[in-house]
Amino acid sequence: MKFQKILSIGIAENKLEPKYWERLDKLTEQRVMLSQDSPEIKIQISNADCLLINPFVFKVNKELIDVAPSLKFIGVLATGFGVVDHEYAATKDITVCNIPGYATESVAELAIAILLEYTRDIEYAKQLARKGNYSDVPRVPVYEIKAKKLGIIGTGRIGSRVAEISLALGAEVFYWSINKKPELEAKGVIYQEVEKIISECDFVSLHLALNKDTEGFMNETFINKMKSGAILLNLSPNELVDFNALEKRLAKGDLIYIADHTDEMTPEQIKQLSQYKDFIPYPPIGYQTVEATALKQEIFVGNIENFLKGEPTNKVN
Repeated sequence: MKFQKILSIGIAENKLEPKYWERLDKLTEQRVMLSQDSPEIKIQISNADCLLINPFVFKVNKELIDVAPSLKFIGVLATGFGVVDHEYAATKDITVCNIPGYATESVAELAIAILLEYTRDIEYAKQLARKGNYSDVPRVPVYEIKAKKLGIIGTGRIGSRVAEISLALGAEVFYWSINKKPELEAKGVIYQEVEKIISECDFVSLHLALNKDTEGFMNETFINKMKSGAILLNLSPNELVDFNALEKRLAKGDLIYIADHTDEMTPEQIKQLSQYKDFIPYPPIGYQTVEATALKQEIFVGNIENFLKGEPTNKVN
């Protein structure tokens, strides 16, 4: 079985290695690639039975689904699938598949690396050494993660792994999620209500998927409840955080906000936040290890192959 037409939107050629494009081409009679702002999208999707998207630049709403009567499959080139109206897609018998778990270790390790880099002022130390200065003390007091309170909001694969590594470093680790995780608690992670985590923890690490229920999760009330000097680490979509409330708190100079996914922020937003010294941006490097990149591509193409075999994998609807 083959698709008649695969339409990919916002997925540049370099997002997949040639061998994966070759595997895709064996699954379809025709493949069409469009940019996310192409005026041809509605025309090309009208007779496509497979749609592949980069969810960081393109959304699939009810209106788009309605102009694609032949559509059978939507493949999301990421873990997060909140940009796809997957519930409506299900009413049209359209399967939506994502890529879960491919970057669990990569993103979790980055989260810990960022905290260590900040708490030990490593970037500044490297700058000093490159200038031949091997004796200056750090700019600010540096401190250990051990015995600090670290709160995890969202304990999917990545949040759970961050919790495990933090325990190994000797932190007092707390978590909140919609469902309690007995397996984490057995390891020593403590469940707490989200308000208590936000108000009492030295580090708060966000690990929520973006959807209609989580957008703006860190609202003004939560942001203002964070303790003075706390670090809010967000390696999830920036839409989880109320931008205006965050800026007001950063202006007070008593909260550190560290985030990647900065490629999804507008230049105006970056400019606004960059005026505050406690805004520390990273490019989206969490998932870009050799291991995660290879697994991401394999799962993505594998989802399509398995669907055509009648054995869909990683179906979210």
